[in-house]
Amino acid sequence: MIRHAPNAKRISLRIDATIRQGVLTLPPNVSEQEGLEFAKKNKKWLNEQIARLPPLVPFHDGVSIPFRGKYLIVRHCGTKRGLVAIKRDQLIVFGRQEHFQRRLTDWLKGQARQEISRLVTDKSLKIGCKAGRISIRDQRGRWGSCASNGNLAFSWRLIMAPDFVLDYVVAHEVAHLAEHNHSREFWNIVRLLTNHTDRGRIWLKQEGLALHRYGK
Repeated sequence: MIRHAPNAKRISLRIDATIRQGVLTLPPNVSEQEGLEFAKKNKKWLNEQIARLPPLVPFHDGVSIPFRGKYLIVRHCGTKRGLVAIKRDQLIVFGRQEHFQRRLTDWLKGQARQEISRLVTDKSLKIGCKAGRISIRDQRGRWGSCASNGNLAFSWRLIMAPDFVLDYVVAHEVAHLAEHNHSREFWNIVRLLTNHTDRGRIWLKQEGLALHRYGK
């Protein structure tokens, strides 16, 4: 995949764990041909990185998936009313089989929206800022983002991570409502909003990639 980035200063190549492909980013002064030559020179590295990705885990009966840092066994329970419920160490998905994956994905997105909205409200009030619209997406390159108009976007996959990780990511994006940069003042606000800054960053760096393997 080739991506043209007006603000990029150099060619870069990274792995998109969601689509399991390389993403070639080109600055304005670099042609696609030059970029493809760069990718060709790094083909061995690219293939090695893709091979190291953990295997995909589609949603189906009996699979184990993380939810708020704890692994639950997914169970399909017949054609009753289409609900999802947690019972002990199981995540029970009711409803027709053909709607199983979509229903579980929608439920996880709903859980993410509920918890993220609560955290955004609490943290934005703490610094006297007002957040705009909150979007829950399947973001590939980042876990969260804050637009200049105050709209916030988050990856629904954060609901699978431990609570301290979600708390950190929300604190990070809410802090951008006050400081739209990564200055010392910005990081001071992040640390005011969460006690998990360092721990959260380390977890995402070491474990975050694995969250993209679920639900393909």
